[in-house]
Amino acid sequence: MGNETKHIIPDGFLWGGAVTSFQTEGAWNEDGKGPSIVDARPVPEGFSDWKVAVDFYHRYKEDIQLFKELGFNAYRTSISWSRIFPDGEGEPNEKGLEFYDNLFDELLANGIQPVITLYHFDLPLALAQKYNGFLSRKVVDLFEKYARTVFQRYRNKVKYWITFNEQNLILTEPELWGVTLPTHPQERESLIYQLCHNVFVAHAKAVKALHEIIPDGKMGGMITYLTTYPASCKPEDALANAKVKEYLIDFFLDTFIRGQYPKYMMNELEKKDIIPKFEDGDLELLKDHTIDYISISYYQSKIVSDKGGSVFSGISNNPHLETTEWGWAIDPIGLRIALKDMYARYQMPIFITENGIGVKEELNENNTVEDDYRIDYLRKHIEQMKLAMEEGVQVIGYLIWGSTDILSSKGEMKKRYGLIYVNRDEKDLKDLKRYKKKSFYWFQKVIATNGREL
Repeated sequence: MGNETKHIIPDGFLWGGAVTSFQTEGAWNEDGKGPSIVDARPVPEGFSDWKVAVDFYHRYKEDIQLFKELGFNAYRTSISWSRIFPDGEGEPNEKGLEFYDNLFDELLANGIQPVITLYHFDLPLALAQKYNGFLSRKVVDLFEKYARTVFQRYRNKVKYWITFNEQNLILTEPELWGVTLPTHPQERESLIYQLCHNVFVAHAKAVKALHEIIPDGKMGGMITYLTTYPASCKPEDALANAKVKEYLIDFFLDTFIRGQYPKYMMNELEKKDIIPKFEDGDLELLKDHTIDYISISYYQSKIVSDKGGSVFSGISNNPHLETTEWGWAIDPIGLRIALKDMYARYQMPIFITENGIGVKEELNENNTVEDDYRIDYLRKHIEQMKLAMEEGVQVIGYLIWGSTDILSSKGEMKKRYGLIYVNRDEKDLKDLKRYKKKSFYWFQKVIATNGREL
């Protein structure tokens, strides 16, 4: 019962929510904003586009009052690059810069620290069309220019930054970086690792710029942490699982934190003859500009069996776990395993910048949602986080994904993550009114007691 006598979560711990600009703001072509690759993405039948989203652009003051009522002291969102540079290059758009000035001022006035992601899968469309996204070193340089512009502008307002959202998804979803790749497997794989390298360089340039412009600023390198287990106690399965972790997790964190590609990765790339092209200065840049904290999203875990073929071919669902309506395994213990592993390896502060559950929901007759399943999901994850902290892991914050309901990254309004219901569906915008769910009051108490009462 040690937990009762000594509370493990420190004062100043960051509690709050996390979203992206494109899933919340709407106003997709207002005040000089240029189109991003999100605006050009084909919308599946029956889904929504992101033109209005949940209209945060016009309603942020109202939403921030709800976040204040919740007790948030941190709120993560992203800056839309194409609001600042409508074509990704040229001169900055003052109206776009002003919007984020106003947003950050409003957050700060309500005791909420902005946690800001520079890039969350929304490259200015012009840079995808003109240069093939981050496959071009030109785009790497333009990203640095954009980063320096916003660091300069918001240097007195934002302390916590993240370069790229879920940077390890490059290996599985490279198109999120605005690239078009050939279908030929070897060419495709070779270009994916070149893309990977270019984004590491862009990341390091942003870390360098932050430390120059905002000396007390903190930069996080972010991955989505997929905890994986061997499918059986066969050594082959254990080895296949170790390899998935090396590619998906360790490769990225090693490079962010140790400032160089790990040996196992270089050997593998050499063996396949797909070592990316390093330009002069790249090695020094990676080495000298490492991160201040680890940022992760955590939602689920998987199992891995030895299937031969590609590294990721043996990944499947764990029969021992329940799943969400979207087939994501619910595994709070997997979060604790992830935290313990990262901390043992790197002894670096960890910021959980996304965790939550997407569920189909409707308002009941009392204009609320009795979302006990969400309370249960969040409670169990926070419990495991606390246990990891008792075991010595340094966690600096916990942000739920969503805050208000938002459109999913595929454009689904029905996949609701928020503590606050937003009244719209896929096609019908209705009145976009906000309603507090049961989980709102639960999370409010969690924050008020700094995680003592779950």
